[in-house]
Amino acid sequence: MAQRFGGRFSPGASNIPQPKGPPVHRLETRVKWVTIAAIPFLLSAFWQDPVGLVTNLAGFGIVALGAILTREGLQAEAAYDARRVARRPAWPRKLFGGILTGLGLAVGAWAPGALAGAALIGAAGLALHYLAFGPDPMRDKGMEGVDTFQQDRVARFVAEGEEYLKGMQDAILRTGDRKLQARVAVFAETARELFRRVEEDPADLAAARRYLGVYLMGARDATVKFADLYAQTGDASAKADYGALLSDLEGNFAARTRSLIEGGRTDFDIEMQVLRDRLAREGVRPQEPERASLEDRRGMELTDLIRETVKAGRKPD
Repeated sequence: MAQRFGGRFSPGASNIPQPKGPPVHRLETRVKWVTIAAIPFLLSAFWQDPVGLVTNLAGFGIVALGAILTREGLQAEAAYDARRVARRPAWPRKLFGGILTGLGLAVGAWAPGALAGAALIGAAGLALHYLAFGPDPMRDKGMEGVDTFQQDRVARFVAEGEEYLKGMQDAILRTGDRKLQARVAVFAETARELFRRVEEDPADLAAARRYLGVYLMGARDATVKFADLYAQTGDASAKADYGALLSDLEGNFAARTRSLIEGGRTDFDIEMQVLRDRLAREGVRPQEPERASLEDRRGMELTDLIRETVKAGRKPD
């Protein structure tokens, strides 16, 4: 079915909320040049003997597969960089993409009696790939003191929540209404803010568990039923009711995220006060900052202050 084109700067688009897109790596646009550089293998393959035909086609296919892995590795790295707490990717896609790129160049350049030259070209391709795209993230970030068992539970709940959001977005496509699709996308981003908060602090899972499961499942089911009804009847009142439901859900999810952040601040204040009480019981007094001593000498004359500073062996500021 044809769909009217529109965007941020299209007429009548000012009232359409613009959802945030997924994180994009700044080097992702370079990947296409890897495949483009291998096109001569594809074009020259049909003017070769059978062995040359097979090696050229295989070289182009392996390089293209390496480009796909490299793009996935860059997307995984962008998602890793966008989070304050993240695990390293399950396997180094960029590394394997570089290996496949070098292997594809070596296979495409191979000829009888030219094994050393083909290997040298493959090694150069691997080195250039590493210089162009860099290494994969190889360490967890912000995971110090995080319970891995709780982190795995959070990952399962977040994956379940993502499935519900995907179901909502797939269902709303049946309405053909761009404003509703954008509203659902904005709500999905609000829900993902809560996901990221729980990922950063798995202790918040208990407070957000219903939001990650029950409420999102209800929102998915309501979206499916609304999409079926609106696609058949085009009921304006049902559309208004569904828009109000999305607004309520978005406000509730945003409020829950804010409450978790404020709860984290409260926990920090409590821990800080407990530590101060323990230090006081041990007879350790907190050290006064240096600016306090300067305030005590605020009434001194400038010459006296300089004389005292020089006597202490310091240059005057």
